Amino acid sequence: MTGVRSASVLALAALCVGGGAPRAAPPAPAPVRIAVFAFELIDATPSQVLLGKSTSEAATLVKVSQAAREQLAQSGRYRVIDASQATEPRLGDCDGCEAALALKLGADQSLLGVVKRVTQTDYYMLIQIRDAHTGRLLDQQGANFAGSEDGWASGVRMLIKHQILAPPPE
Repeated sequence: MTGVRSASVLALAALCVGGGAPRAAPPAPAPVRIAVFAFELIDATPSQVLLGKSTSEAATLVKVSQAAREQLAQSGRYRVIDASQATEPRLGDCDGCEAALALKLGADQSLLGVVKRVTQTDYYMLIQIRDAHTGRLLDQQGANFAGSEDGWASGVRMLIKHQILAPPPE
């Protein structure tokens, strides 16, 4: 009887100290609803500046926008709302007006992306994420890339993966 009592006391002590069943991990936060607007192009290539003729294809920006949506959705951190049908011209020039449009679409955040083409092989990509409720800029990331227009979708995936979705430094 003494052995059984000792085992019971030890088991009770282990439970009190935390040696019982493992605790469940806290639930993951719900994905943030983010409205991703169509990426915009600023064409600063010599052909555009001097001749008024862009050599960029509109279909390329559609691919870039879709690549951004897919990368964010695959992360599990975001529930993407496609805002490519927004009718506002040049959202990049409106100083955050996309946040209000995102809110109307039921989003908590907005993502606006701009590709600035400098030469036929050099471009800069900028992504801005705003709080749809306040318009406050939450994150802004950019990167220079080299390559043809065919690589723009890959560039946006890299920017999102390594800068937007990267864990904050400790």
